[in-house]
Amino acid sequence: MVGCVLISASSLYADGLKIGLLKYNGGGDWYSGGRALANLLRYAESQANLDLDPEPRAVEPGSAELLGYPITFINGHGNVAFSESEVVNLRAYFQAGGFLFANDDYGMDASFRREMKKVLPDAEWFELPFNHPIYSELSRFPSGLPKVHEHDKLPAQGFGLYVNGVMVCFYNFQCDLCDGWEAEEIHNDPIEKRKAALDMGTNVLVYALTRGVE
Repeated sequence: MVGCVLISASSLYADGLKIGLLKYNGGGDWYSGGRALANLLRYAESQANLDLDPEPRAVEPGSAELLGYPITFINGHGNVAFSESEVVNLRAYFQAGGFLFANDDYGMDASFRREMKKVLPDAEWFELPFNHPIYSELSRFPSGLPKVHEHDKLPAQGFGLYVNGVMVCFYNFQCDLCDGWEAEEIHNDPIEKRKAALDMGTNVLVYALTRGVE
């Protein structure tokens, strides 16, 4: 049965909770969100009183080290591919209570969904209603995900992947929260949009550390 990561600020690692950055194969640019994720971690530490290591650590999906990260982030524009051994290890990661925070930077959707089906063949994606707790952990988003970048003129969507009633992955699609975590000069997004992206990212981190059966 999938476990639940229940971590309070007082029980985090002494040197800060470490967040993983998934170093997947397939040709996609797994590294593209590293700098932005570091910005989110610093922001979340200040806003949510969490003791977070400000530097995400690259971790391969087949590595034993993966199980040491309660939250792992995946991002990219291209193809995602997991080997058979990586599929097995990722499944063990979720069974141990791990949480995957996924951001489609535009272009990884089809391959990501395909590979996650290999990892959890019996799990289904559910679009989260706007009253889901992830949209109100610290900051309220009554209309769901903020729209950070426009690609296909489609609404931003937040999806959850559940096993035994526990969300093991949150996936933001047609939204690109990660771009909103970048420094202002990268995309020239207005401060209001960047703050919304950082606040929503913080909500996801807090949710991932306190989630239970829904």
